Amino acid sequence: MANPDHFPHYLLKLDADYVQVMETHAESTYPEECCGLLLGHIKGEVKTVVEVIPTENAWDNQAAQAFAGVNGSRGHSGTKRNQFTIAPEVMLQVQKLSRDRKLDIIGIYHSHPDHAAVPSEFDRAIAWQRYSYIIISVQQGMASDLRSWTLDPHHQFQPEEILTTKEAGKP
Repeated sequence: MANPDHFPHYLLKLDADYVQVMETHAESTYPEECCGLLLGHIKGEVKTVVEVIPTENAWDNQAAQAFAGVNGSRGHSGTKRNQFTIAPEVMLQVQKLSRDRKLDIIGIYHSHPDHAAVPSEFDRAIAWQRYSYIIISVQQGMASDLRSWTLDPHHQFQPEEILTTKEAGKP
């Protein structure tokens, strides 16, 4: 019988060029949060990013209302400076794109302007199992730290090791 407390320690393989794409995106949207999607494969306990897709931060009053009851939500006081969301139509478009390319959405990235690359309570509340969550800390407009997190069986974030390589997910 499987142990419900067993938590696989995933390794996220990520090309150095993709790190640059995410950091540049985070710096370009500062002081607001950026966000985007990670496409790739999961084989066993290794997640390999094959493509990074920057998206628009679609946080607005409608998103604030939709997430108002979520733990850690700032409700109507949340702005793009401290919240993010990816528009549902963008998620659907990227899901179709990834399926056509025989890939999966394996994670989401976003930035924390002038805050640590550590998930907030809101990040945890809206997170999905098996996804990697890369957070880029942007201090005074410059990317300063990038970390990946994944949920354990108790819906708590655990650090995820990143192996940054040249050509990690490229054919």
